[in-house]
Amino acid sequence: MIKKYTCPNGVRIILEEISTVRSVAIGIWVKTGSRHETPELNGISHFLEHMFFKGTKTKTAQDIAETFDRIGGQVNAFTSKEYTCYYAKVLDTHSKDALDALADMFFNSIFDEDEIVKEKGVVLEEIKMYEDTPDDIVHDLLSKAIYENHPLGYPILGTEETLNTFTGDTLRKYMHNTYTPENVVISIAGNIQEDFIKEVEQHFGKYEGGKEEVRINSPSFHEHKITRKKDTEQAHLCLGYTGLPVGHKDIYSLIIANNILGGSMSSRLFQEVREKRGLAYSVYSYHTSYEDSGYIAIYGGTAAKQLHVLYETILETVSTLVKEGITDKELVNSKEQLKGNLMLGLEGTNSRMSRNGKNELLLQKHQTLDEIIDLIDAVEKDKVNEMLHEIFLEECSIALISPDGKLPN
Repeated sequence: MIKKYTCPNGVRIILEEISTVRSVAIGIWVKTGSRHETPELNGISHFLEHMFFKGTKTKTAQDIAETFDRIGGQVNAFTSKEYTCYYAKVLDTHSKDALDALADMFFNSIFDEDEIVKEKGVVLEEIKMYEDTPDDIVHDLLSKAIYENHPLGYPILGTEETLNTFTGDTLRKYMHNTYTPENVVISIAGNIQEDFIKEVEQHFGKYEGGKEEVRINSPSFHEHKITRKKDTEQAHLCLGYTGLPVGHKDIYSLIIANNILGGSMSSRLFQEVREKRGLAYSVYSYHTSYEDSGYIAIYGGTAAKQLHVLYETILETVSTLVKEGITDKELVNSKEQLKGNLMLGLEGTNSRMSRNGKNELLLQKHQTLDEIIDLIDAVEKDKVNEMLHEIFLEECSIALISPDGKLPN
């Protein structure tokens, strides 16, 4: 059973008690990410996340690390396009210790200028490391092709130019204006009692944030083509088609359509591109949903000399699926796979905490597993085929990284 409590200042607390485990996962979810940034501040959400671990008024960076090592816990954080999350997983006997430590990082990080200089070097190396993985970068290029100059097209890590402008005052101002109570959800899952909500409220229930409203504009889908010439062993190709926003009534029809196209080993793309033709080791499709938009992406990596064949094979596979539609067997198998993935993926306290935090932050509602399974089972073959027509008969965006940077004809 999921319990929800809203503090007087607007912070929401979500607690799911799981009495059959001995761990507790605690996450601080903040509704701010790269889509809430200006071009000048691109990357600040991610950099702020890094600086939370670099010292508070009473603890050094080493003290923070030792706090969690001492209780045998795990602590980490991540930044996405639409939110930032700080989380810890500990034994149930150390739940309060973990909460105290996370709250200290949240409220008392000092953003020391010397530490900022050092961490800029760390993030710059992270950016360089990312640049060395073309199979990752090509997805960022696709996002840029689709969303053009909209913030959803910004890289989460930012750039070296924007990174160098950040100061302690920049971080404090951005945090003041975006880490407001109404943007914060505290999600807890594990062997924990409901009265733990009071402990959370003592930390997070009274603070105030800035009053500056961060306005977000809904993006448009663009059919652009972006290429990059890079000395790589393979050509990395991404195609992007318009999708659905998170929480859309037809989202499960789309998820099943994507799963049949390229979401599993038995999918059309995997079987045609890899198994039958041996054109790629890695080929797949996925759906990305945001609050007000979404897209389906298809990725394939192959030798540069085979790029044209890969491209044509992907288009032929998509065209055949749209023309002929899915089979009854594909529909049944895909439904069972999705239900299995859903249930198996929620066996850990971290995954439960994450699911509840994201649902509250983006949807403000929580569905039981049985309700979701019913929605999956209710998806009809005709609806999936209709979805395929709506999506794949439109023009697509393309991103490519290859030795010559030339798109296939």
